[in-house]
Amino acid sequence: MPTAETGKPRARRGFAAMNPERRREIARKGGASVPGEKRSFAKDRDLAASAGRKGGEASRGGGRTRGREE
Repeated sequence: MPTAETGKPRARRGFAAMNPERRREIARKGGASVPGEKRSFAKDRDLAASAGRKGGEASRGGGRTRGREE
């Protein structure tokens, strides 16, 4: 992908520079990095829902409002 200023191609960095097999190997490890007993959201749906609500409130994003909109 050439840059706007120079027209020269940019050097590939990070995952873009790795071969596909190496990327797959790293991705595979990511899914198994946390032991099952530590994945509290996977076991407790209510805990995950409350954390999501709390995060949404903290972000001050313009999410859905409670109740009917008129």
